[in-house]
Amino acid sequence: MSATATQAPADVARKTVFEILLTLSVCHFLNDSLTSLLPSIYPILKDSLRLNFAQIGLITLTYQLTASLLQPLVGAHTDRRPRPYLLASGMVFTLLGLLALSMARSFDAILIAAALVGSGSSIFHPESSRVVRMASGGKFGLAQSLFQVGGNTGLAAGPLLAAFVVLPRGQRSIAALSVAALVGIIVLAGVGRWVKKHFVAKGTAARAPSQQAALPGKKVVMAITVLVALVFSKFIYLASLSSYYTFYLITTFHVSVRSAQLYLFVFLGSVALGTIAGGPIGDRIGRKSVIWGSILGVLPFTLILPYANLFWTAILSVIIGLGLASAFPAIIVYAQELVPGRVGMISGLFFGFAFGIAGLGAAVLGELADLTSIRFVYLVCSFLPAVGLLAALLPNIEPGKASEPVHAINDAVTGETAALR
Repeated sequence: MSATATQAPADVARKTVFEILLTLSVCHFLNDSLTSLLPSIYPILKDSLRLNFAQIGLITLTYQLTASLLQPLVGAHTDRRPRPYLLASGMVFTLLGLLALSMARSFDAILIAAALVGSGSSIFHPESSRVVRMASGGKFGLAQSLFQVGGNTGLAAGPLLAAFVVLPRGQRSIAALSVAALVGIIVLAGVGRWVKKHFVAKGTAARAPSQQAALPGKKVVMAITVLVALVFSKFIYLASLSSYYTFYLITTFHVSVRSAQLYLFVFLGSVALGTIAGGPIGDRIGRKSVIWGSILGVLPFTLILPYANLFWTAILSVIIGLGLASAFPAIIVYAQELVPGRVGMISGLFFGFAFGIAGLGAAVLGELADLTSIRFVYLVCSFLPAVGLLAALLPNIEPGKASEPVHAINDAVTGETAALR
C-alpha cells in the first residue's frame, strides 16, 4: 500500500491496483470460509441436537436473511457517506458469531450465532464491492472476479475445515478458527487506511460529471427484473447443492460424512474456478453473452444429475458449478452499469438478494425434502436453469471493450472520491 501512497486519486483511478484487489480477495476468502463452516457442520448439528431438515433450512434462512436484508441499506448509506473502516466492523460480527456457534447447545443458540455471522457478511460485501470498483482501473469484470473468487474459494474451504478440524475435535474447535476473523479485522483496517489516503482530503477530488443511464427508466427496471430472476434460478439451485448435497450423497450412495464433505469441497472448488473466468470473459466478449451462456448452458447437466451414479454425479456437479459461477461477476458489473453512481446500493441489492433467496430456497427445499425425499428436490431443481432464456430480454448497453475512454474509467471512482469528502 505504501508504494502508491503519494499518488493522486486521478492517477489511482487510471490503473488497476492489484495489491488492493488481492487483499480484498483474501479477506473475502477469510470471511466466506468462516461463514461456510455453518452449512458444512449441518450433519454434526443434526445428530447432536436432533434437528430435522426443516430446522436445518431455518438455520440457513436465519443466516441468509440477516446477510441479505441489511446489504442494500448498507450500500445505499455508503454511496452517500462512505465509511472505509466499516469493512473491518463486518469481521467483528463474524468473530462474535463464530464464538457463539462454538458454545451453542440449543437450536435457538444456533439461530443467534447464524444471525451474527450473517450480519457480518451484510456489512462486508457492499463496501468491499465499492472498494473493488475503485481499485479496478476500469477492468470492472476482472476486478469483480478476483474479489468473488476469494469468496468462492473460501466457501470451498469451509467443508475442509469442518472435515479436518471440527469433525475430529468437536464443535468447540470453531472458537480456535475465529483467529482468522481477527486477522481479517486487522487487514481490512489497513484497506480502510488506503481508501482514506487516496480518496479523502487534500482537496484534490472534484465531483464527477453527472453520468446518465443510456436506457429509459422503464427499460432499466425491466433489465434489473430479468437479472433478479436469473439470480433467483442460479442461487436456488446452488442452495440445493450447498445445503443438501452431503445428505443427498449420504442417502443415495451411502458414503461417509467425511467423504460427502470432500465431494462438497470439489463442487465448491469448481464454483471458485468458474468465478475466475466470468468477469474477464465478460470484459472481452460482453457480459450479456456470459450471463446467457452460463445459466442456460448448464440446463442439460442439471437435468441428468438426478439419474447419475456417484462418479458422474461428482463430474456433473463440477460442470454445473463452473457454469453457474461464471454468471455472477458479469451480473454484478452489468447491473452497476445499468444504474451508474450507485455501486454500493446495487452491489448490496444483488449480494443481499442472492443470500436471501438462497436462504429462503434452503428453507423451502428442506420442507420439500422432509415431505418427499432429497432426490425429489434435485428433480425439481434440475429445471431452474431454464430461466436463463430470459437473458434474451437484456438490452445491449456495453461500450466497445478495447477503446473505453479514460473518463468512463474515472466515472466509477471520482464519484466515490466526491462522496468521501
